[in-house]
Amino acid sequence: MNRKPTLTQLTRRFTLAACATAALALSSAAFAQQKLQIAGNFPGEHPSSVAIDQVFKKEVARLTRDQLQVDVFSSMQLGGAKENIDAVRSGTLALTWVGGAFLSRIVPELEAVSLPFVFRNRETAFRVIDGPVGAAIDKKLQDRGFIALGWMELGSRNITNSRGPIKTMADLKGLKLRLQPNETHLASFRALGANPVAMDVKELYSALEQRVVDAQENPYTVISAGRYSEVQKHLSNSGHFFDFIAVVASKKAFEKLNPEQQKAVREAMTATISFQRKLAVESEAKALAELKSKMTYTEIAPSALEEMRKTTAPVIEDVKKRAGADLVNQVLAEAAKH
Repeated sequence: MNRKPTLTQLTRRFTLAACATAALALSSAAFAQQKLQIAGNFPGEHPSSVAIDQVFKKEVARLTRDQLQVDVFSSMQLGGAKENIDAVRSGTLALTWVGGAFLSRIVPELEAVSLPFVFRNRETAFRVIDGPVGAAIDKKLQDRGFIALGWMELGSRNITNSRGPIKTMADLKGLKLRLQPNETHLASFRALGANPVAMDVKELYSALEQRVVDAQENPYTVISAGRYSEVQKHLSNSGHFFDFIAVVASKKAFEKLNPEQQKAVREAMTATISFQRKLAVESEAKALAELKSKMTYTEIAPSALEEMRKTTAPVIEDVKKRAGADLVNQVLAEAAKH
């Protein structure tokens, strides 16, 4: 004899079925959701890190309806610049944002936008990198296993040191100066009479503190965020290079995303770069004001800067051999436009 289920039994069955359906839905959502890791060597308060965390992360989630999530690792949490670049190239890390100079040994064409005393201001620099020159470099990056997603502002680089005020080229003579691993940067300061040393940024603070090197050069925002004023007394407005932050994805990792996700990542990064460039302008002014309150600030006269420019001009001919004469000439022609 078949008995009809009681109300209690029906309720229990309905509840179990609903729970099973919800569990399946959650399982499917978890399966559909993907994680992207992006790592950088800049401190969390640097404009680039702020932009990645506040804009890129949120925009990717919004554009993909949370199917793609971004985990952000700033402040060298996953290693220094070199480690992050190697991980992206191998495909074990999805993305990194890094000073362009750190990529120049893999893609020497990047040296074409690292020329000494060439960019008068940020507007000129971005006109060059956002145009055909940048497109040519992007292609070279792709050939080496990277997908270029755009260029943030790192900024105009300036010298700090523990030896004394720098007013003229003579003050650079014999100065043991930490630089990024970029041959154009190194050759420029050899021409100026300094003793340049290539070093990863993760080693820099302790090297300055222990007087392994006398000096370093960075944009004001990096000098401030890196707290180099604690171990350096003097700051000068040399403005010798304008530097970019390359945002690159692993070609291997990027191609695993579906077309809609790839589009979302590109759109999110475009918005991030726009935000970062505006923030960089504000941050630079604040950083300089703060550094002036902690360090001895020395203005280098225009005549002294012009002497430095002329002295480093022959370096550009050597860059043509590594980066290609056509590309370097294109940079020079674009930079000369008003």
